[in-house]
Amino acid sequence: MSLTRVVLTSGRSLDLSELRLSSTYGGMCGGMLEGYPCKPVNDLKIRGLVRAAEHAHPSVPVHLVPPQREYPDQYAGAFGPVEVLPAVACVGAFHSTALDRDRDPVLSRSALTIIWFQPTARVPYGCDAEEALRDVDWEGLARDYEL
Repeated sequence: MSLTRVVLTSGRSLDLSELRLSSTYGGMCGGMLEGYPCKPVNDLKIRGLVRAAEHAHPSVPVHLVPPQREYPDQYAGAFGPVEVLPAVACVGAFHSTALDRDRDPVLSRSALTIIWFQPTARVPYGCDAEEALRDVDWEGLARDYEL
């Protein structure tokens, strides 16, 4: 059963079967135990999300939508300037019709796990999903599988 359907800018419909939302800097009082949001912290967070997605679904490719990074005018600390990612990290398991048109449409699907960031904790829906999510190159990234 699909949680929702997202329509890519290419017109392909994707069914979202699993979604994990987490606060980008959450889990600790005040958002970060020590330090501040900066490139090394953000890169570590992103690598952790990719690794977790690869382990959760090892036979499905994982794609990271490059997140928007903001640099507010603040003091630069020991790890460089402040760099802020959108507030919510999202990991979604998406499925669609098979890429290979010669495959049996009843028994074959394509799949891709997508990681993206967004400003709010809302489930993507139809054409109202984040633009970067809707621009994913499904044909170039997803993989076919048999049911």
